Amino acid sequence: MQSKKDLTSFIIEAISDKKGKKIALIDLSEFESASTGKLIICQGGSTSQVSAIADSVREVVQKNANVKPYNYEGYNNCQWIVIDYGDIMVHIFLPEYRNFYNLEDLWNDAPVEFLPDID
Repeated sequence: MQSKKDLTSFIIEAISDKKGKKIALIDLSEFESASTGKLIICQGGSTSQVSAIADSVREVVQKNANVKPYNYEGYNNCQWIVIDYGDIMVHIFLPEYRNFYNLEDLWNDAPVEFLPDID
């Protein structure tokens, strides 16, 4: 199995491949109350893009790291899809749902790294 760093880089690569925007990495490893060690959050401009980003993440991670998610939810409406890799949770939102749930503010005392958009 690959290291978490490798898994993170595969996830970011998969998001970028499908033009996911506003990628945020939130490190929750120092919080005992957190159910995961890291959140990776991004957004797509339409439900079809949100779905394509989620598919890309699952395919790239499976192909390159031979890791399947423990679970995933949100394909019914593709407004917010979450993919659970245990120590890493990937959240892919439509912008209005990302703004509404505002996970970055929920964990505002955790270190957050925002990656530049690739156009």
